[in-house]
Amino acid sequence: MNKKDLILALTSGLLLCLSFPRANLDILIWIALVPLLSTIRDKDFPNAFHVGFIAGLLYNAGLVYWIVYVVAHYGHLPLYAGISVMFLLVIYLSIYPALFCLGVAYFLKRGFRAVLIAPPLWTVLEYVKAHLFSGFPWEDLAYSQHGHLLLIQIADITGPYGITFLIVLVNCIVYDCMSAFFPQPWGKRKFPMSEIVVGAVLIVLVVGYGMYRIDTLKDAEKNLDPVSVRIVQGNIDQSVKWTPAFQTKTLDIYRNMSVDASKKDVSLIVWPETAAPFYFQNHDELSRGVIDVTRDAGAWLLFGSPSYEREGDRVSFYNSAYLLSPTGCVAGRYDKVHLVPFGEYVPLQRILFFINKLVAGAGDFKPGGGIIPLAMGDNMIGPLICYEAIFPEISREHRLQGAELLVNITNDAWYGNTSAPYQHLTIAIFRAIENRTYMIRAANTGISAIVNPTGEIVSRTGLFERKVLDGTVKFTRHHTLYSRYGNMFACFCIGFLLMVLLAGR
Repeated sequence: MNKKDLILALTSGLLLCLSFPRANLDILIWIALVPLLSTIRDKDFPNAFHVGFIAGLLYNAGLVYWIVYVVAHYGHLPLYAGISVMFLLVIYLSIYPALFCLGVAYFLKRGFRAVLIAPPLWTVLEYVKAHLFSGFPWEDLAYSQHGHLLLIQIADITGPYGITFLIVLVNCIVYDCMSAFFPQPWGKRKFPMSEIVVGAVLIVLVVGYGMYRIDTLKDAEKNLDPVSVRIVQGNIDQSVKWTPAFQTKTLDIYRNMSVDASKKDVSLIVWPETAAPFYFQNHDELSRGVIDVTRDAGAWLLFGSPSYEREGDRVSFYNSAYLLSPTGCVAGRYDKVHLVPFGEYVPLQRILFFINKLVAGAGDFKPGGGIIPLAMGDNMIGPLICYEAIFPEISREHRLQGAELLVNITNDAWYGNTSAPYQHLTIAIFRAIENRTYMIRAANTGISAIVNPTGEIVSRTGLFERKVLDGTVKFTRHHTLYSRYGNMFACFCIGFLLMVLLAGR
């Protein structure tokens, strides 16, 4: 790899990184892959792989640097250990842009155009990354466009993958336009007028669909009754949250911020993940304090708490969400099904026996038995605990099981004042669009928010502030193509690449 290729690869990595929070220069995503594409054309396969890997290193390091803070601050490990853990994850994530460059180079040598291959290839690789080794779809390309509502409404058909496809397509068109004006070593190309027309038509169709869907959703909601909600952001310091002496004080904070909900005629109060840092099911004084909140406020209460089940001498622990009725009865419990590797459990524990998890609590957590919405009277709530919100399939399954409202309870205190809480929020927005539901997001230290079915953040809190967020939501019953059929667009891209591969051979 020569110096010019290295600079171009690093440029692409930097542009990709700057497209996401907290830089939020989202317009850069539409040209971020152009420098990378310009290095692939005349490369052999090993060099193409290396170029993509270098770009991926900078791209992913800029996105997940916050892992260093989590490991060093809460894992109580040396700084170099945190950097090492982060670097291992970055190496893994960088394999995907490396495979992208390798794949594009492969098809280019067989006479195919990048504009035909690159969009479905990047889309498929994102789909694989979301499922392989438990999955990690953190800040895929589509999520950079969270603020452009007209552009992202297509997610109720394609999920985030359709927007990723469009972003890569535009990058390829821009690259082909530049190749027409600036001669390359392999010669000057014809101006890609047909590509520009196709790209322009697709963007017009996507934006037009966005305008249509936003208008129809507003009309459909006129007949739905609003439900008043209160989100309580306790801003509890993670370093003392699990201290037994601080449990009563934690409960007092949430109770004092919630009990005056009756004065505002609130129907649903939401506390964050593990807002009750004790075993609610033990029916002790702390548990009775939580029950008193619902009775005093006359409202439903959804909150997070650890739970356990005994089978003989064996005890299994769960990260759970409880829903209490206004009378203080337990209306339901949801156990988190997608746990955080090395945070809530240690994968391959027999091999990695020397690694401890970062989350405080007794023993490893176990995944819940299934995705089951909670019944709030005649309505159904789909709980998403912590980073379950980054997996579209979990929200979709809640919708298929009858959920009419999504509630994401999380504890982003682990991330400190990094970009991670902002990134987490932008990803969660898409779950509301895909299923056309309102989403309530309650975070211990922020960012708490109410998101409507178009992905618009109706109201939100700041980071690291103790605050109550009041608002209204509606229980919706819209079924989208995505909620019915899932990732059919990604599967179409897989089928297309297989056909092209056969044709090339």
